Amino acid sequence: MRITGDGTTGGIPARSEGGPYALHGGAVGAARRQPESVPHGPEDGEQATGEIGYRGPTACAAAGITYRQLDYWARTGLVEPSVRAAGGSGTQRLYSFRDVVVLKIVKRFLDTGVALQNIRTTVQHLRDRGFRDLERMTLMSDGATVYECTSPDEVVGLLQGGQGIFGIAVGVVWRDVEKALSQLHGERVETGETLVGHNPADELAARRNRAG
Repeated sequence: MRITGDGTTGGIPARSEGGPYALHGGAVGAARRQPESVPHGPEDGEQATGEIGYRGPTACAAAGITYRQLDYWARTGLVEPSVRAAGGSGTQRLYSFRDVVVLKIVKRFLDTGVALQNIRTTVQHLRDRGFRDLERMTLMSDGATVYECTSPDEVVGLLQGGQGIFGIAVGVVWRDVEKALSQLHGERVETGETLVGHNPADELAARRNRAG
């Protein structure tokens, strides 16, 4: 997948044979995603169950960002909480595991100078993909363009063509977030129960089993 900031609009193109493919930014970059409004792949079941959420400070700690960044990204629609939005005084945002993975990826892209337009489009794409897709995905970029790769050969091809200056293995980010959240507090959405030392991997495995 290639993501550019040239204002081109359109849907997700078909994957080309033997190479990374691209999504062109544009209207997607300006769109706001409302909590729970975008369905995920049928295999992940995240929004259907919505059992575990993470409050803002926990999401920040796991993603390596400041609360100011988290709040700004939520208010501007860059990364909004998919479990529960802030609905007024005393209401806490709740982020899903996927949200925290996306937060960490956004931080890395911003640190390397990727254009915000491209990051917005990348975020939307990550939101729409199933868990199994994310686990095997690598995002490559030269700063101006973001490519999605799903095989080592695609990564090598980009590097050889000078199009991949740096990369993010989403599966590695995924495992980093799992490890961080397992040492922090989660919250059971239905009851408000605080979960100490909850391992997200257990919940993700249960979701796969329910969907399988």
